[in-house]
Amino acid sequence: MMSKKTVLLVVTQDTKQQEGRFLRETLEAAGVAVIHLDPSVRQDLGGAEIGPDAVAAALGMILDQIRAIRHEGKILEKMIEGSVRLAHETHARVPLSGILSIGGSMGTTLGTQIMQSFPYGLPKLMISTLASGMTAGFVGISDIAMLNSVCDISGLNSISRDVYRNGALALAGMARGYQPVRHREKPLVLVSTLGTTERLARAVREGMEADGCEVMVFHTTGNGGRTLEAICAEREVAAVADLSLVEVNDFLHGGICAVGPERATTAVTRGIPVVFVPGNTDFYIMPSDLAKGADPFGGRTFHVHNAALTAVRTTADDLNRLAVHMGAILQNAAGPVRFLVPLDGLSHHDSPEGTLHRPDLPGVFADQCREAFPSGIPVDVHKAHANDPAFAAEVLSALHSVIGQKRPRAAAGTA
Repeated sequence: MMSKKTVLLVVTQDTKQQEGRFLRETLEAAGVAVIHLDPSVRQDLGGAEIGPDAVAAALGMILDQIRAIRHEGKILEKMIEGSVRLAHETHARVPLSGILSIGGSMGTTLGTQIMQSFPYGLPKLMISTLASGMTAGFVGISDIAMLNSVCDISGLNSISRDVYRNGALALAGMARGYQPVRHREKPLVLVSTLGTTERLARAVREGMEADGCEVMVFHTTGNGGRTLEAICAEREVAAVADLSLVEVNDFLHGGICAVGPERATTAVTRGIPVVFVPGNTDFYIMPSDLAKGADPFGGRTFHVHNAALTAVRTTADDLNRLAVHMGAILQNAAGPVRFLVPLDGLSHHDSPEGTLHRPDLPGVFADQCREAFPSGIPVDVHKAHANDPAFAAEVLSALHSVIGQKRPRAAAGTA
């Protein structure tokens, strides 16, 4: 008989004892074993496999010392630190197949910090009073599922019972089906895109998959770029095809998909082979509620994509600013880099069918890049649109070039 999968239940009993007991009973009835981590501060009510005293002891402290800090934020930081440490020690002894937590703002912060410290794929579900909108800071770039508690987490009622039961059953089902990620033998390639360069990204993905690679594609609306950078930092990556640099443009122009100055830097500085395409740099993305009045974006053309997002056409000066910024990043290149510019357009918006088409600007941008980039970083121009099959073939050829003379294959294959 197969042993039961084990779930880590993170609930502070000093404020949520009844809810914790209900979740535990539901999980156990659904066929999973439960280890309860209780990071309570006010008091230790007992019954949890990992109690508050153990959390404090993981930091070399006692609970009274943590209480004596007398600052809820700093106390929370301590309990998070101890809880993360104990969660991973538990995982090393009894492999976990899921994490379930429940809380308001403090409990959600604690529960999701524990979840974020665990790898992708491990089921993670947070039942929270903040799950109806304020989720970005809690989910981050992790694969955390959040469930709106609807009512405050204060006792059980006809709504909260259903919500808690659904959450526990969902996590139990994920845990029972969870299979830890095994060592992957396929070379890993990371690709960035938006819907406006999706045809290019699909062709690149399919081409590299045909060569035996595992391909991960990221949508560059903020979290996508952050995740790409994080995976570049943490995993062995064969190559990056950075086909959408709109997040870099948004950083330079205060757009809503800005990631920060680290975007497009990790692979370059780690020496991971990179092929850059300035896809979607024909625009930066601003809130649509700013697209009002006679001159909302300094005379730039714009396209209201939907009620939330407006694409603002970049000018030659804007593109030069991007070229200089990318040139500074590429000064730190520790591995092979190629930069390909499609002369007939940088996205669907920058095409005869689009609303921001400027066929004169890609060539201007290529010249600006040659001026701004360090020697040894080639800027290749191609008489094609970013979404043309012919340009995708050039990107695939460049990827093969930066990876090596032989196309990457799975370990059992041949080049």
